[in-house]
Amino acid sequence: MRVIAVLNQKGGVGKTTTVTNTAAALAAMGLKVIVVDMDPQSHLTIHLGLEPQSVKSGSYQVLVKEARFEQEIMFVRPNLWLLPANINLVGAETELVSVVGRETILREAFKTVENKFDYIFIDCPPSLGLLTLNALAASEEVLIPLQPHFLALQGFGKLLQTVELVNKRINPNLKVRGILLCMFDSRASLPKEVKADIELFLENARETNCAWAQATILPVYIRRNIKLAEAPSYGKTIFEYEPDCHGAEDYKKVAEFIHSQFQMPAQSDTQLDTTSEIQEQPPIEIKVVSQPGSSSSVSEFTQTKVQED
Repeated sequence: MRVIAVLNQKGGVGKTTTVTNTAAALAAMGLKVIVVDMDPQSHLTIHLGLEPQSVKSGSYQVLVKEARFEQEIMFVRPNLWLLPANINLVGAETELVSVVGRETILREAFKTVENKFDYIFIDCPPSLGLLTLNALAASEEVLIPLQPHFLALQGFGKLLQTVELVNKRINPNLKVRGILLCMFDSRASLPKEVKADIELFLENARETNCAWAQATILPVYIRRNIKLAEAPSYGKTIFEYEPDCHGAEDYKKVAEFIHSQFQMPAQSDTQLDTTSEIQEQPPIEIKVVSQPGSSSSVSEFTQTKVQED
């Protein structure tokens, strides 16, 4: 079972869109996938057709140990399960401040479904607090969605430092595996310049022992597509909302690449059978949710990071 944290502390870069549609594409390939909403804003929950106010349990109850993980995941699409979130998740960090081992609660919770699923994708909040720390402690791979412009790079080094810290102190198996360029405009020169500088930065890390030494920029990028922005307001994946658009095509390729290039050792069929505790009920009814309301150079960034490392 591969556990992948989709992480970027900057909001609006495509984390939730990436989790939802990559997971949906993998599920359509016949793989058993769980998506975990660790963001109090509940965007992943909304994207899959649930109103957060209707969620009576979910990731908050799992973190405070009021419920077991396998009891809280919801069967929302064929081969796709969701651990939903609501605003209660805001209080988790405060409630867990004095709990011993609070950074690894989610990792312990995942053990109840170990080897019963193919993938778990964690949608991390746009911060580097305890919720994100739990996600990183529970994962072996980090996928970073990134907009190819200068401002998006400002927190990139801090993000990598956080992953490195978790790698050294909590989870030695944690590695940054891929960077996915989102909202990419191939007609502009700036995205290409940013991509080239990130590639140089990653290349300089190849011979080191840092957590991103083997990271690569995915050869597939997500093109600007208004349909990707519209789909969440209808509680649908891009494949349900507009299956023939560029966004659907791009995320299908992302899923195929992740599954083929980052393939882990095959698991036996018996391992992948769901237990009796996880019942395959009919997927939830998709409901229309309310519409949401309305630098230094890259070269300097790269040089600074290489010197620091």
